Amino acid sequence: MESPPRLSPRAGRGATQNATPQRFNLKARADDGDWLDARVDLDGELPPLRTTVTTERPRSIIARNQSPDVGFDRSINGYRGCEHGCIYCFARPSHAFHDLSPGLDFETRLFAKPEAPKLLRAELAAKGYVPRPIAFGTNTDPYQPIEGEWRITRACLEVLAETRHPFTITTKSDRVVRDMDVIAPMAAKGLAAVVISITTLDPATARTLEPRCPHPAKRLAAVRKLIDAGVPTHVSLAPVVPQITDHEMEHILEAAADAGARGAFFLPVRLPHEVAPLFRAWLDAHHPDRASKVMATIQSLRGGKDNDPNFFTRMQGQGPWAELLRTRFTIACRKLGLNKERLALRTDLFRPPEGDQMRLL
Repeated sequence: MESPPRLSPRAGRGATQNATPQRFNLKARADDGDWLDARVDLDGELPPLRTTVTTERPRSIIARNQSPDVGFDRSINGYRGCEHGCIYCFARPSHAFHDLSPGLDFETRLFAKPEAPKLLRAELAAKGYVPRPIAFGTNTDPYQPIEGEWRITRACLEVLAETRHPFTITTKSDRVVRDMDVIAPMAAKGLAAVVISITTLDPATARTLEPRCPHPAKRLAAVRKLIDAGVPTHVSLAPVVPQITDHEMEHILEAAADAGARGAFFLPVRLPHEVAPLFRAWLDAHHPDRASKVMATIQSLRGGKDNDPNFFTRMQGQGPWAELLRTRFTIACRKLGLNKERLALRTDLFRPPEGDQMRLL
């Protein structure tokens, strides 16, 4: 199969390709490289890509998983695709199920599920429902920019607050503090916790690695605001990218501790399915001087391949590089006083929803 034509990096976007996924025998579609060159010569640079949002109406909203290396068994994703554009995002291949590219389509052709709160209410009211923490941000970011307009995450949190149902939020955005009025009272009851993802402190690296995420300093400020409001908050170094961000591990942990974070964790970069060629193209565009070295290190972490899909090792990596990262992380956390306590959210306060009638008590 021929590689798709290389595109020049688009301002504010992560992927440099928009190839049709081939895993499902879809008919390939590709822009003609010569035509693109001629267009640039005649008309100048290509116009910015605009984000579009399509309404999706699923029949359920709580997704279940039985993965033995994942710390939750249910999650909610109010959106498909993510405008943050993180080049390493393991959720990119999910766009192939819509006959769309995991490349630029994933960042620009988004889906929103406005009926999520209604579906959530119905599922929590189902006979025999047993509460366990619901995770937000497991696939795409619940606080990506379109949340400001659609407010799907906010509405779901309000349902969980009404029913006293525990939840966790993982996000790369400081927009999470806009919902502090819902999150903080839940945290006071032992029903909420937040994880802020910080992969780099270098703005220049962040602009290409995760181009539409808020500035790292804003995310650290969000950690402090959440902690000050009494919300248990951790920092995620996910992913750690060898030769690109791994040297920042101790600096990020120190900044997280200074902001008051209670703990942290890290994951080596994963490159499943279409993410691997997208990441390789990104390296060629932004780090051609070290592209081969980066991929060689990633392959050493993944048993000689671009990706390791096996349970446990997919999250931890293997070999000397993985052991070195774990050792550095453990020493830094011990020095900084992170991860001293294990977070456990309550489930005993749950009360099923009572329909639209306002509670009297």
